[in-house]
Amino acid sequence: MSKHSVLAWSMVVALGGFLFGFDTAVISGAEKSIQQFWHLSVFAHGLTISIALIGTVIGSLLGSKPSDRFGRKNTLYFVAIAYLLASLGTAFADNWYVFLVFRFLGGLGVGASSVTAPIYISEVSPADKRGRLVGLFQFNVVLGILISYLSNYLISQLGDTSWRLMLGIQAIPSVVFLVLIRFIPESPRWLILKKGETIRALEILKIINPLNCKEELLSIQNSKLESTNGSDSNSLFSGQFKTPIILAVLFAFFNQVSGINAIIYYAPRIFEMAGLGARSSLLSTVGIGMINFIFTFVGINIIDKVGRKTLMLVGSFGLIASLFMVAYTFYTGNFSGFAVPVYMMCFIAFFAFSQGAVIWVFISEIFPNQVRAKGQTLGSSTHWIMAAIIAFAFPFLAEKLGGAVTFSFFGTMMVLQLIFVWRWMPETKGKSLEQIESNIIMH
Repeated sequence: MSKHSVLAWSMVVALGGFLFGFDTAVISGAEKSIQQFWHLSVFAHGLTISIALIGTVIGSLLGSKPSDRFGRKNTLYFVAIAYLLASLGTAFADNWYVFLVFRFLGGLGVGASSVTAPIYISEVSPADKRGRLVGLFQFNVVLGILISYLSNYLISQLGDTSWRLMLGIQAIPSVVFLVLIRFIPESPRWLILKKGETIRALEILKIINPLNCKEELLSIQNSKLESTNGSDSNSLFSGQFKTPIILAVLFAFFNQVSGINAIIYYAPRIFEMAGLGARSSLLSTVGIGMINFIFTFVGINIIDKVGRKTLMLVGSFGLIASLFMVAYTFYTGNFSGFAVPVYMMCFIAFFAFSQGAVIWVFISEIFPNQVRAKGQTLGSSTHWIMAAIIAFAFPFLAEKLGGAVTFSFFGTMMVLQLIFVWRWMPETKGKSLEQIESNIIMH
């Protein structure tokens, strides 16, 4: 009963990840049509694509405030409403400024979702299943990306105004998410730490961990008492949380300087740079989506067995090799066959089961209960600030410096990631959140 209940709650919340992925990638199929429809300049077009990322950065920066004040569940209601309004608003926008407002609103939803959903799942998950359950969020992100690519390809056959349907169809899963949130409980850790509702929290802990629910309740209460010993206990930057802050910021930084979001946003353009036709380029993005989906599934199914660090070590080697092969192909100019798409799909595979599967799990684990929402906000906002910078800069870098230099830069960053993982990343598999807190903060 408890296993099925926790899995069901996690799957509902992970729907926020599906909408996250769909909203992030759907613009790739519509961006050229939107540019032509409103006759946008290069600057206006760049703003149209990046406005959602600006919203995402703001949403992730503010995500901890409603999550801590109103609860994880109530914040997820806001996320669902933001996705719904964004999808309908962009589909029916009658001018460019209205379109920007609703794309920005969708970005707020993505940002808040990337903070709140992993926190919620980590706080209701048993220690031995937490990696897989939080990984459901990332699994749904890549499922959303895959479905958006496939949807874009199919809808693109309908004509010049098909871009409106590409964006509007997201309203369907948004409504489903909004309805299902009603059936999940609030996070027991939030109830204890922020509301002092011990009895209500214990009822939820009995479902999550029926054999050791009272011990877990005591452990959560003890972590609260220990964290309140200092006057700055609720301040993330008080000094005592230096280690998890460094880990979260570097992890999120390396996630984006791999070039992943540049590839997600601009995959059709990259393939056209490598000599593929427009339709082949759009279809190739579906292949990228499939690889992303399959290897994320692999990653979340082995993350609790082999550990977070092992996945990151293996993935880093693969990312380095595939990125430098893409760079070499651009350097030689030998685009015969499907060399670049093949190397890019190798990159996606290694990214999906390492960085992709690990990031939201790891960041949601390493901060103490009292500052978890703030820590998740820091990691998430770092991730999205870097995503915005990379997405905004990539077209310029690719045009001015060329594919060889651009992808060599991404490959070099992954060499640095390998060193970071090998030397400084701790292993967190199989440990309770309170044990991780003790290991990272106290030692």
